[in-house]
Amino acid sequence: MLELREMRVGYGGVDVVHGVDLSLDRGEVVGVIGPNGAGKSSILRAICGLVSPSGGEVVFDGCTLTGMAPEQIARLGLALVPEGRHIFKTLTVAENLRLGARSDGESAAQMEQTLERFPILRERVGQRADRLSGGEQQQLAIARALLGRPKLLILDEPSLGLAPKMIDVIYELLQGLREEGVTMLLIEQNAARTIDFSDRCVVLSSGRICAQGTREELQRDPDLLRAYLGGQP
Repeated sequence: MLELREMRVGYGGVDVVHGVDLSLDRGEVVGVIGPNGAGKSSILRAICGLVSPSGGEVVFDGCTLTGMAPEQIARLGLALVPEGRHIFKTLTVAENLRLGARSDGESAAQMEQTLERFPILRERVGQRADRLSGGEQQQLAIARALLGRPKLLILDEPSLGLAPKMIDVIYELLQGLREEGVTMLLIEQNAARTIDFSDRCVVLSSGRICAQGTREELQRDPDLLRAYLGGQP
């Protein structure tokens, strides 16, 4: 479904992502982990059309995305839940959700299905978004993305700034999506949680892939264990 071929991303003539190859199949969950400055956000921005790659190619569902505008990419079925959520805080929960919904005859049914999936949003549907907790705002951002019925859901740091109990809630919701076959690309600094959740993971360091594989494969790498998992299998 998604394929990055020798992707390079640069700023001011200096590459920060160096020839990354990455593939994602339909129904698969792939995690991308690595420290700050590893190139995770740059890769995401290039996929979504927010920056132009300095080299290589991005192919989504058979269509080359390189050079396309972000809104064109979104219409192809790629939805982003950005770091920091970026909800409209002065609008109500319902108004935020309507901004993500498609304007077709199924929008009302989609809204009802979404509120069933996110019961806390049904309780808060008339409240302004700035009155939600951080975890509730994250649920709103995910729900808004899902209302567009995306083929691929990209989540950028969904656990950032959340309490451990709320992180559990978010990942329970993501697990439900996974069981329904939603294809996801998960970009996280929470390495242990990401490796546990994903079908496989890619580890970035200084703009290059330094390791990749399933949970079991990655946990056999002693350097990775020390760097990202505190030495714990």
